[in-house]
Amino acid sequence: MPPDLRYSREHEWARVEKGRVRVGITRYAADRLTDVVYVELPAPGTRVSFMQPFGVVESVKAASDLYAPVSGTVVEVNAALRERPELVNADPYGEGWMIVVVPDDPGELDRLLSADDYARLVGEEG
Repeated sequence: MPPDLRYSREHEWARVEKGRVRVGITRYAADRLTDVVYVELPAPGTRVSFMQPFGVVESVKAASDLYAPVSGTVVEVNAALRERPELVNADPYGEGWMIVVVPDDPGELDRLLSADDYARLVGEEG
């Protein structure tokens, strides 16, 4: 898993990019969901709140809520997931990203886990 990201206990990752935060789900989560068939994401302009649901990811196995790792306003949504939800499985830290948020308080990211801490949570090496 990328060492420069922050991770939630709900298996989302957050990457700071020039004052914005790109969000997706971890490989651990994608692998456990198995084949993702649908991703429901909020429209740009939607407000999201720290660790509150912002969308749903559905796989052949289950449907799971997505939790915002930071509060703020959604400014970008990965429209490619509408046609190709399998990108979540193929490249969860790259093309499978979900939303970009302008955070209200970037300090919330300090409440998330480091890569090492997340690796310990899921029982993987960092």
